[in-house]
Amino acid sequence: MKIPKTQQAIQLIGPEQLRLNPEKEVFRPGPYQVLVRVQAVGLCFSDLKLLKQFDAHPRKSEILSGIDPAVLSEMPAYCPGSKPTVPGHEIFCTIIAVGRQVRHHTVGQQVLVQTDYRWLKTAGSNAGGGYNFEGALQQYLLLEERVFGNPDSQESYLIVAEKEIGGAAAALVEPWACVESSYINEERQTILPGGNLLLVADKGTAVRGVRQALPGPDAACSITALCAETAQGRAVEQWGLPYSTAASLETLPDASFDDIIYFGNNKQTIETLNDKLAARGIINIVLGGRQIGAPVSIGVGRVHYGVTRWIGTTGTEASESYRHIPKTGEIRDGDQAAVIGAGGPMGQMHVIRLICSGKENLSVTATDLDDQRLGSLDDKVRPLLKSRPVQYRSVNTQTSPDSGIYSYYALMAPVGPLVAQAVSGSRDKTLINIFAGIPAAVRQAIDLDTYIANRCFMFGTSGSRLEDMKIVLNKVVSGQLDTNCSVDAVSGMAGAIDGIRAVENRTLSGKIIVYPALEKMPLLTLPQVCGQYPTVADKLNHGIWTKEAEQELLKAAE
Repeated sequence: MKIPKTQQAIQLIGPEQLRLNPEKEVFRPGPYQVLVRVQAVGLCFSDLKLLKQFDAHPRKSEILSGIDPAVLSEMPAYCPGSKPTVPGHEIFCTIIAVGRQVRHHTVGQQVLVQTDYRWLKTAGSNAGGGYNFEGALQQYLLLEERVFGNPDSQESYLIVAEKEIGGAAAALVEPWACVESSYINEERQTILPGGNLLLVADKGTAVRGVRQALPGPDAACSITALCAETAQGRAVEQWGLPYSTAASLETLPDASFDDIIYFGNNKQTIETLNDKLAARGIINIVLGGRQIGAPVSIGVGRVHYGVTRWIGTTGTEASESYRHIPKTGEIRDGDQAAVIGAGGPMGQMHVIRLICSGKENLSVTATDLDDQRLGSLDDKVRPLLKSRPVQYRSVNTQTSPDSGIYSYYALMAPVGPLVAQAVSGSRDKTLINIFAGIPAAVRQAIDLDTYIANRCFMFGTSGSRLEDMKIVLNKVVSGQLDTNCSVDAVSGMAGAIDGIRAVENRTLSGKIIVYPALEKMPLLTLPQVCGQYPTVADKLNHGIWTKEAEQELLKAAE
């Protein structure tokens, strides 16, 4: 295939400064590089964070570790800091040229791209395609095997699609994988072996069940103890583990403990302990029959972005709290699930995944503040319910407040009070999936007495992993899941910026797919597509986008 010298591309050149560049250079591949023709790109709400922050975004900054800086200098698509970038990380593409040193891929392969390069660290995050590497809102994209090849697992982050499933369906695997990850991510159920444990005991409490919370008799951790009574300190000494004492909580460094176990019920102490918890840490409140008696301000934003976890028990044994941690955040048989903010693109995915989960005796309530968005969701859900015994209802909580009590919450809005409401509306063993990215610094007053008494568990994940994308791709190929049901609108390059603004203004319920090969096509909703291209309309499946409709559009709108 002859490679053109220039192409159309959507470039972000500064905060809120998007432009359509009709003559962006098409980079030729170097020895370790792969050139792809972009077939389809999904627009994501995460793109807006980059749009607003630009070089202040933690993923737009320079890579500090994980790759030789001299190698980075060989990559024309590496664009950290104030350099213009190309957004777009939900990608499906075809390889059209490879460098002579490329090991894993060949010309002609159709690939999905996992662009979250977690081993390449920036000052505040990690590298990512569509951020400090150019993304896919362009017709041709240069990828680097020394970037998309994971040095730890030796796996390529280009996933070959062995079966033709269509561009939109493939591009949407990535956002669906983010949803999948939130359900299947495995949770730690013990004290972290080899980690740092902070143990705090108030007067009148007994230090119990700590040794039993380690994963085995030979497992060890480093303990820092702040005990109010001598007997409590002697109990810690008897474990024979590395052990030191602290003079006060205030003297301890923030974000430095993998596990915190607090025997007590003091609100101020818990709020101080919140700051001592490290990323991926667990804080365990052992009430011993007492109550806190007031809401506690805790870091709900870090549950999502820092993967921190809160557990507790009304009893006296610290190990009891760990035993109640679920293996994953998966939906369970008999759950009464509520998806809060279900009318948006990601909320719709959660609702559809729940309905298609195959769980027995499941009920799903979808809430939103917009009747039109809920109506769009209902249209997509209705065909699925014909073959699945799931109780479903949608509720506009602005006009019909919902006072339901649920055993599973999926929160789609990055709003702290929603977490507090989920705790208030919980039952025994309620799971609270904080899917929306509440800013990491946000704290929220939570009724921890109810949270602990009901053995609730709130959790969150950020982004997707390679294995998540493979799971979703297999579901799509097998027919278990149709990611096309998320599509609400399509566009060529001429409408891509309008598409980003539609995501920003939440004017559409589902996802927008951009086809870079269609240079002049504006943003069109599916009803508008049907009106303008009747031959495309004939190939929809009861209003749902299909591979056949996509192929017809690429011919009709060329």
